[in-house]
Amino acid sequence: MLGGMQDFELRVPKLIDHAAQEAGAREIVSHWADGSETRTDWAGIHRSSKKLAQALERLGINRGDRVATLAMNHANHLIAWYGTIGMGGVVHTINPRLFDDQLVYIANHAQDRVLMYDAAFQPLVDRLKEQLTSIEHYVVMDGAGDGSFDALIDREDGDYAWVEGGEREPCMLCYTSGTTGNPKGVLYEHRSTVLHAMMVVAPSVLAMSSSSVMLPVVPMFHAAAWGTPFACAMTGAKMVFSAVNDPVVLCGLMNRERVTISSGVPTVWLALFAHIDATGEAPQYLKLATVGGSAAPRAMIARLMAMGAEVKHLWGMTETSPVATAGSPPEGWEDWSDDRKLDFLTKQGQIPFGVELRVTDDEGNDLPRDGESSGRLHVRGPWIVQRYFGADQDAADADGWFDTGDVAVIHPEGTMQITDRSKDVIKSGGEWISSVDLENAAVGCPGVAEAAAIGIYHPKWDERPLLLIVRKSGSTVSRDEILTHLGDNVAKWWLPDAIEFVDELPHTATGKLLKTALRETFKDYRLVAA
Repeated sequence: MLGGMQDFELRVPKLIDHAAQEAGAREIVSHWADGSETRTDWAGIHRSSKKLAQALERLGINRGDRVATLAMNHANHLIAWYGTIGMGGVVHTINPRLFDDQLVYIANHAQDRVLMYDAAFQPLVDRLKEQLTSIEHYVVMDGAGDGSFDALIDREDGDYAWVEGGEREPCMLCYTSGTTGNPKGVLYEHRSTVLHAMMVVAPSVLAMSSSSVMLPVVPMFHAAAWGTPFACAMTGAKMVFSAVNDPVVLCGLMNRERVTISSGVPTVWLALFAHIDATGEAPQYLKLATVGGSAAPRAMIARLMAMGAEVKHLWGMTETSPVATAGSPPEGWEDWSDDRKLDFLTKQGQIPFGVELRVTDDEGNDLPRDGESSGRLHVRGPWIVQRYFGADQDAADADGWFDTGDVAVIHPEGTMQITDRSKDVIKSGGEWISSVDLENAAVGCPGVAEAAAIGIYHPKWDERPLLLIVRKSGSTVSRDEILTHLGDNVAKWWLPDAIEFVDELPHTATGKLLKTALRETFKDYRLVAA
């Protein structure tokens, strides 16, 4: 027996249809690489997306074909998403910050047929073009004349009906930015994408509505900008894009456009703090700051809260579409002390409906949710990867559990806390030292701009921490000052055996600390105490 309710497939084009119908006049603002700014609205994005769908069909692109983008955040990139998905294609966002060999591998592995790219990446395209074996058409996103995005869609009339199909058909392809081996492709479905958007807009996550004004600093090529372009269409929120991640530009946009929600990795917020310190200009309307990509230091969360913004710590990965947990104030929050709030917000948040988490030991046995038992973090749910694109076996086990590679604890009330990546944890005397916690404690020391902790071989303890420090501009903070600060914030046996000051630290293409490069650089480092 079937139920008696109406039914339709959960497909992404329904999001842009809804935005155009119910919030058609809500603005989409773009600050371009050349400094110019343009405005359209959800109705305009809808119309242009249909024109692009027509244009892609005219180019011979078929259902299921991959259309790649090599672009920053702006309205044309948004149109490329909805237009490609609407004609049955798969939009493939490429991260321009990857190495050349990775970019070639990704485009060829995906068998992209079209590449839409920003003019700023023309030298990159020219350098790689001969190695891109499947791309037939190149379109400049922000150019003019023949071969430009505007020229491509201006030939069409927009009289187009979206391609219909099943909700489990693919709609988007995102590759991981793994630090070892070739990147892996995660093929999102219409269904998984719509369900993920429903979760993101919930009060316990981003609490989005038609009155929200979202500026995603996280790039659209980084795990679908954490799903915000889909969530904004679902709610009819105003979107503000910047093709440059300059804190001067971002802060100006936040104030002129009255941005209420913004999302970015920790380095984005650190750059904004430096701008505030240098100019005194700060975001005036920001109600919610979301931090993800890597753990947010306690001092960063405290400063965002002091600016009057609620802070949401997000955790996820490309394989989880990407949001899987979000920090949400529990009952009685108003009565909590500032320290208790910060303790809570430094964790990676609560588990929304649709996501299941567990922590296991190395033998696969479930560990208790006691806030102390640390082990390998597994996840499953309807927007979690089952199999990588082109792979011949599942990435999840027979019960659907995907091993994230993170080490975590789950607290009794359901809050999840990442303690490290399994390959980054420092194993000392049979116990684990969290490099993440050590780094975050160090960043809280006045004068420290950034910190990284790695394990160095020790003949007695197996590994001991080496702490690498980038000083803030003009700072003379010393080793002893940092050790004194750490002594008040971490266990004594966690204190680093050595501290080295460096000019900069290496990062992955998505802004995370590149620990593999640090371990290679310091592979011959010898601890004096050893």
